[in-house]
Amino acid sequence: MTKLSVNINKVATLRNARGGNNPNVLTVAQDVEKFGAQGITVHPRPDERHIRYQDVRDLRPLITTEFNIEGNPIDSFTELVLEVIPKQVTLVPDGHDQITSNHGWDTIENRTFLTDVCKTFKAAGIRTSIFVDPDPRMVEGAKACGADRVELYTEPYASNYSADRVEAIAPFIAAAEEARKVGLGLNAGHDLSLENLHFYHEMIPWTDEVSIGHAIICDALYMGLQETIKQYLQALQ
Repeated sequence: MTKLSVNINKVATLRNARGGNNPNVLTVAQDVEKFGAQGITVHPRPDERHIRYQDVRDLRPLITTEFNIEGNPIDSFTELVLEVIPKQVTLVPDGHDQITSNHGWDTIENRTFLTDVCKTFKAAGIRTSIFVDPDPRMVEGAKACGADRVELYTEPYASNYSADRVEAIAPFIAAAEEARKVGLGLNAGHDLSLENLHFYHEMIPWTDEVSIGHAIICDALYMGLQETIKQYLQALQ
């Protein structure tokens, strides 16, 4: 079964726009779980423009499903993850000024660094996933770094889905098959939506987890959060 992990960053963005605590990030996370999602994802950035470091601390004792913290493993991020001890950490090579993640790691060029990071998190009992582009070489490199999983950066698939979904999914199938071949778990995320999720899952059914945030929050504006999560779970069946 492919799990749905809901990224709640956009909820924090809305809260931060006005200050105060509305919407309440903690309540939304609990509702997401209650409505059937199997995980919560957060991506704290150094400028705390959406999820704050304190949000991560406050969420940890409340989450009863899987907690996934993603981000660039700078010192402050690493310290936070080791303090909180989530089920999974996803290493993402985003700069401090990026609006959103836009590429995966070069696991060959950054092998020494990523190997050290993986060792640090795995020593604390945290499953470690590396965010990569759909390139079998990068998947193989993640295995060499000691990762437990890779997360495929799916924006190129989403962007090209309408034009030619078969062509769009092809490199992801190749990368997913490499992950299975070398014994890595498989996650996916970025711009997956109700339009393209079912086909992705149909073509790569051995995906362990998808992490979706922006599209879910946008759909929830029209359908409500409970119905939206229901439909995303159905797309994964």
